[in-house]
Amino acid sequence: MPGEARSPLTPDHATSTPPEGVDGASSPDDQPADAPERARRHTPVEAGPAPDDARPSSRRRRRLFALLAIVAVTAYVTDQVSKAVALNALADGLPRPFIGDFIRLKLIGNPGAALSLGAGNTWVMTAIAVGVLVAIVFVAKGLGSRAWAIALGLLLGAALGNLTDRFVRPPGGGQGHVVDFLDYNRWFIGNVADIWIVSAAVLIVLLALLGIGVDGRRDRDVRAAKAEAEAERAEARAASDEGSEDGGDRA
Repeated sequence: MPGEARSPLTPDHATSTPPEGVDGASSPDDQPADAPERARRHTPVEAGPAPDDARPSSRRRRRLFALLAIVAVTAYVTDQVSKAVALNALADGLPRPFIGDFIRLKLIGNPGAALSLGAGNTWVMTAIAVGVLVAIVFVAKGLGSRAWAIALGLLLGAALGNLTDRFVRPPGGGQGHVVDFLDYNRWFIGNVADIWIVSAAVLIVLLALLGIGVDGRRDRDVRAAKAEAEAERAEARAASDEGSEDGGDRA
């Protein structure tokens, strides 16, 4: 009516929701029966963590590091103690039977590696030993397998044992001769550290054949986890795209 006062049009009035059934507003009874299913289907599925993010827990890593350290110390001590005994008992340089004549005890100083390889390049052997130590420490960061902890511990203790000889045995200064005293049927002469190195190498080969990684996971499990994660990501992208298309159609 003319002159009748009207309430000003405020934002609240402008954006207020009309009553159910008015101007196209629908009541809950008017909602499609499959609305919850459609909402669930259009909600993007969050993909799980990538397989590369699955790492051993900190507690497990600490236990495995402790095992690696115990094995390394054991390998190192047995190597150094056996060398000290050999230096005292075999100082005359004469061979002595140990397991018959197949394995004898004969003391020598080896300037090279196993089988006296690299005898003229002692510094190279020292550098290789240092490189092995660095590689072991780097690989051990992702340690998640007990067998790998033992293998790396044996390698670490043995490498430290022979590296110690390079610096404390004559002539010293990184060029010392490694103490060898186990004569294998005159094929070559080695020491206890060499036994640990060979044992670690055999164990590592077996783990590689079984497909067990340093983190303790098998190769086939890693491949399956990657395939599953990729399928989840593809499903999430498809659901997100479908939801976007439906939203555009409704608009």
